[in-house]
Amino acid sequence: MNPKQLQKMLQQAQKAQSDMMKAQADLAGQNFSASVGGGKVTVEANGAGEVVSIKIAKEVVDPEDIEMLEDLILSGVNQAIGTGKKAAETEMARLTQGLGLGGMGL
Repeated sequence: MNPKQLQKMLQQAQKAQSDMMKAQADLAGQNFSASVGGGKVTVEANGAGEVVSIKIAKEVVDPEDIEMLEDLILSGVNQAIGTGKKAAETEMARLTQGLGLGGMGL
């Protein structure tokens, strides 16, 4: 590899890193939601994987069946975070496409 090719490769890597950092910041600003239990529980998470809100309908709050509510909340949280992770994976794959980095776990 000659010096010009190496320099070009380094510039591409720097641009890819910059693009990935920007994409991560953009994703952190996006919200992803999931509704479970027929819309009785809605969870919203951001692209950084943080839960930002949980809405629970009054009719699903049963003091005699707390386990069902816990299951609904857990399911909603997992779905909302999973949706954000998928969006991040898709964006990172788009950014790294063609860079020959597929074998590096990116």
